[in-house]
Amino acid sequence: MHAPSLPDRSIEAYAAVTERDLLERLRELADTLSEARILHINSTATGGGVAELLRSIVPVCTDLGIETDWLVMDADDDFFEVTKAVHNGLQGSGEPVTDEMKVIYREVTATNAAEIEAEYDLVLAHDPQTLGMLERLDEQLPNAPIIWRCHVDLTEPVEDYLAFVSAYTDPIDHAIFSRSAYAVVDVPATSIVSPSIDPITEKNRPLEDAELAAERDRLDPLSFDAPVVTQVSRFDPWKDQFGTLEAYRTAKKAVPELQLALAGGMAGDDPEGLELYEQVAAEAVDDPDVHTLTDLPDGAINALQRLSDVVVQKSLREGFGLVVAEALWKRTPVVGSTVGGIPLQVEDGRNGYLVEPDDAIGAGNRIVDLLENDERRRSFGDNARERVREQFLLPRQLVDLLEIFVDSLGLDS
Repeated sequence: MHAPSLPDRSIEAYAAVTERDLLERLRELADTLSEARILHINSTATGGGVAELLRSIVPVCTDLGIETDWLVMDADDDFFEVTKAVHNGLQGSGEPVTDEMKVIYREVTATNAAEIEAEYDLVLAHDPQTLGMLERLDEQLPNAPIIWRCHVDLTEPVEDYLAFVSAYTDPIDHAIFSRSAYAVVDVPATSIVSPSIDPITEKNRPLEDAELAAERDRLDPLSFDAPVVTQVSRFDPWKDQFGTLEAYRTAKKAVPELQLALAGGMAGDDPEGLELYEQVAAEAVDDPDVHTLTDLPDGAINALQRLSDVVVQKSLREGFGLVVAEALWKRTPVVGSTVGGIPLQVEDGRNGYLVEPDDAIGAGNRIVDLLENDERRRSFGDNARERVREQFLLPRQLVDLLEIFVDSLGLDS
């Protein structure tokens, strides 16, 4: 296990973008938790929404006076091959679980659990990668509630993989899911908490004109003098970059100058990323208006989401989809599929459009609807910003989370 380096965060930095009473509630909860020591565990410090969330949640909690640690598992490629298979299986696709997979999973999780020697009052473990650690932690910290935060879409899991996960859930006292439809694991208590974006990070903060111009230059040869539609996602089969290509090709028939940017990073715990990136790049190689971009710095992603005319999130399964909230926060309308947490964020006909996950042609037509109506695009953008401000910014998620901590610890807030 290792502890990632973290930025400094001040709760006061959020005063400009969220209600004062929400910040005061956070301080009240933090006072209640001032004697508690909290541990977060996950499988990677880079790439993907969980790592991004923890990179903000942990330092803000520290600034609030809550002693909070974050430890990341140490594991090799064999383990991540297994856990990616588990991830895929829980989202509805995969080969049967093998005995070899079970052995690899048990060995790595047991080794990591044995490295945690400090005392904690509450443990929050994220996603299936960490589940195998919980029995050992329950023995070592018998008085510490164990919370499991599942960020995966569990609406149609393969039974073999649901059984695999369920074999490790006995130590869980409380589970948190992003939607009620995901709460299919038998645990004593559950809560539904929507993830959030951090509006003061490099990826989401406002950009001055000069900064935006500099990032625009960095994105060359992508030209913003012609319409741009963008998808920002890990290169992952569930994100359906090939479906987005089809939607773009449909839209391009009506908007010949249209460009497509497919931007994504490589999560540290996802061994499929590079292979899929190469497949997508090969599929698009003959079209100079398609740009496959990988591992852009956060400032460039910020600018890309702001400068794009439309953002697409063409997922087939989606735990939540924080990239949707990122784009909406920047007043860019989104065409998204009706899966996972996307419909919680996209209000069809108000800040974007929703299409069925297999309807690439419909997605293309909705892109055209937005590109051909500047007034609608601006109106959707204003609605989008307000939707995220009200529902999907970090202080709101922290209030939800800390209230669960207080309740789990039996404290009076």
